[in-house]
Amino acid sequence: MTSLADLQDEYEFLDGDDRYRLLIDLGRTLDPMPEALKTDATLVRGCSASVWVYPTQKEDNTLHFLADSNAAITKGIIALVLLTVQDRKPAAILETDIEAALAPFDLKNQLSSNRTQGIPNMIALIRETASRLL
Repeated sequence: MTSLADLQDEYEFLDGDDRYRLLIDLGRTLDPMPEALKTDATLVRGCSASVWVYPTQKEDNTLHFLADSNAAITKGIIALVLLTVQDRKPAAILETDIEAALAPFDLKNQLSSNRTQGIPNMIALIRETASRLL
């Protein structure tokens, strides 16, 4: 995956349609999530599309999230969120201001409200997981 800063630089120069394409392309970079993990237990509540997030903890104590969605743009938003926390230790995740990191992308004004309404729930799930594994 590319860095959040590099992605932000590219995103700023794009118009609306190209921003959608960028998000869709970003969503394609997510690690594949096995169908068996797409259960009610991994479903993020409050999303207009189906979104599943499954945390794994590596030997070095970092968290790696598998995630997927049935909607291409939503999948890109998930990938964007994960760029802020993927493969980091729980304490570092809890110290990360995910909302501030995503603010330059202005998702609330770039996308329809039904595409962004699940983001706070996904962030809460990530923080909950990090807190539990601290």
